[in-house]
Amino acid sequence: MAMDDGSDDRIEDMERRVERLEAREGAMDRSRRMAQSVVPEETRQHLKAAGREQLLAMRSLLDHWIGRLRDEPADEKPTRETIKIE
Repeated sequence: MAMDDGSDDRIEDMERRVERLEAREGAMDRSRRMAQSVVPEETRQHLKAAGREQLLAMRSLLDHWIGRLRDEPADEKPTRETIKIE
C-alpha cells in the first residue's frame, strides 16, 4: 500500500544527495594525497613500520597483564610492597 504523502519524492531526493556526497573527494583523500607529495615513500614506509611496532608493543603489554590476571587466583588479592624512600 503506497502512501501519497510525498515520501517517495523525499526518498529520491535523499538518494540523490547521498550519491553526490559519496562522489565528492573526502578530507582523508586530500590529506593522503598531500602527505604523499610532501613525505618521501621511504619515510612513509619507516613511519608505517614504526606504527606497527608500537601496536605490537601495546599488544605484548596487554598480553602480559591478561596473563597475570589469568594466573592470579580469584580469591587472592594482589600484594603491595612498601618501599621507604629517604
